[in-house]
Amino acid sequence: MLGLVLLILPIIGLFSRVDWAGFPAAVTSPDALEALGLSLRTATAATVVCLVLGIPLALLIARSGSLLAGVLRALTTLPLVLPPLVGGIALLYLLGRNGLIGSSLALGLGIRIPFTTSAVVIAQSFVALPFLVITLEATLRAIGTRFETVGATLGASRWMVFWRITLPLAMPGLVAGTVLCFARALGEFGATALFAGNAAGVTRTMPLAIYTAFNGAGVTQDSAIALSVLLVAVAIVILFFMRSWRTDAPR
Repeated sequence: MLGLVLLILPIIGLFSRVDWAGFPAAVTSPDALEALGLSLRTATAATVVCLVLGIPLALLIARSGSLLAGVLRALTTLPLVLPPLVGGIALLYLLGRNGLIGSSLALGLGIRIPFTTSAVVIAQSFVALPFLVITLEATLRAIGTRFETVGATLGASRWMVFWRITLPLAMPGLVAGTVLCFARALGEFGATALFAGNAAGVTRTMPLAIYTAFNGAGVTQDSAIALSVLLVAVAIVILFFMRSWRTDAPR
């Protein structure tokens, strides 16, 4: 009960400070809508990136031997245990103007990634990818390879086995991982703040707008509280959506 109190009371405290009469106006203010729209666009783009990169990686981990799978799983989960600010610094030293790759991009191709909307997508992808990979990898490992082997013995190609057997069987885990990935990207703050900055309309996502409001700039505090409540509502919807896709959930 004490644990539940610790988890629930802060949310209750947040809801108690909402000006419900002004809630619609706060959520629909120009600055709030701008931050919300940018967050939804970048989180969607980051989720697509994670799907393209994460599905093959999850499949590789699930079908590898225990030693290789353990190493790959540890590397994949590293962004989960790193402080987000450290992730932002790491991305800067990789893709910044003086970074490992960024210097070549800037000098050779004239491409500058930090403090752009693309930097927001990259930062969100970096922190969200493990959620997709870990969830999907656990599902792939649980379903095993029996049906894939049967399909292969009947003459199906690897691509057909993947599309007709592996992917449908792993769909609950894929959906759950995708939803978690999107939610994590939507709420990303630390890596985005360091790597992408806080420019209104360019890199100021909802978490950054909330932070900015409580530091006396950007949207009002009422808008910040309203956006916070909106993020909590999104999280609740995500939890219910994930539950509906669980194979062991009551129907």
